[in-house]
Amino acid sequence: MTDYGHDLLFGTFVTPTAQNPRQAVDLAVTADRAGIDLVTFQDHPYQPSFLDTWTLMSYAAARTERVRFTGNVLNLPLRPPAQLARAAASLDILSGGRFELGIGAGGFYEPIAAMGGPQLTAGKAIEALTEAIPIIRDLWDTDARGRVQHEGTHYTVVGAKRGPKPAHDIGIWIGAYKPKMLALTGAQGDGWLPSMDYLPDGPASLPDMNARIDDGAESAGRSPAAVRRLMNFMRADKSPEYLADLALTHGISGFIFGGDDHAMTERLAAEVAPEVRDLVKRERGAGRD
Repeated sequence: MTDYGHDLLFGTFVTPTAQNPRQAVDLAVTADRAGIDLVTFQDHPYQPSFLDTWTLMSYAAARTERVRFTGNVLNLPLRPPAQLARAAASLDILSGGRFELGIGAGGFYEPIAAMGGPQLTAGKAIEALTEAIPIIRDLWDTDARGRVQHEGTHYTVVGAKRGPKPAHDIGIWIGAYKPKMLALTGAQGDGWLPSMDYLPDGPASLPDMNARIDDGAESAGRSPAAVRRLMNFMRADKSPEYLADLALTHGISGFIFGGDDHAMTERLAAEVAPEVRDLVKRERGAGRD
């Protein structure tokens, strides 16, 4: 059993459809009013039927007061790291510390290239993400001396000024499934953000995937508990007992549900989240007795 002890987060996974542009914003407003912790949006910049995710997050943040936002996950090849770092810090400042950085290596290589992005293989995309994360962190680190200096194969940032500093410590949550990406998540990430439907063996995959993240963290001199484990669910049909077991047995502490449904969002906040939190609190308390 692996419980990393994180507080529980509950969120929604919203489709940024351009056909009905108010829908995504209205779903974010509902989540905010209901008391949901997190609203996430898909990011496929090459998809013309979707709104641009960054523009959508900014607009939705201005319409809400307390809910946090992230891309799920942002496409790095079409969002260069230095520019992404400044955009993330800016949105975090403007929203009062309500932004987290969900990011991925980019898995649709031909559409990315068609949009003017780099033509990468899977291995090269992982290399690029490995270079990008330190650049992002360095640009946020306004307490460090000197300008940012990174000369890599994919990204070169030489002499860039640091800042602006985010309003809070933005978490970098990585969408990862394969062994190298899981090791990278452990070594450099603050969170792991996959989808249950894409795990090779569903929940049975979690022990091995968690172990790879843990090994990556320990190899980098970090505690495995430094990496929050989140999970997307395409359907909101999971019982509180199922979710509590994922938290207590596999360390999942962020539960994000798709469906684009106002009633589901309200039920998640009013019924499901409190019950899961209560179940986990009781079991954690019993374990300390």
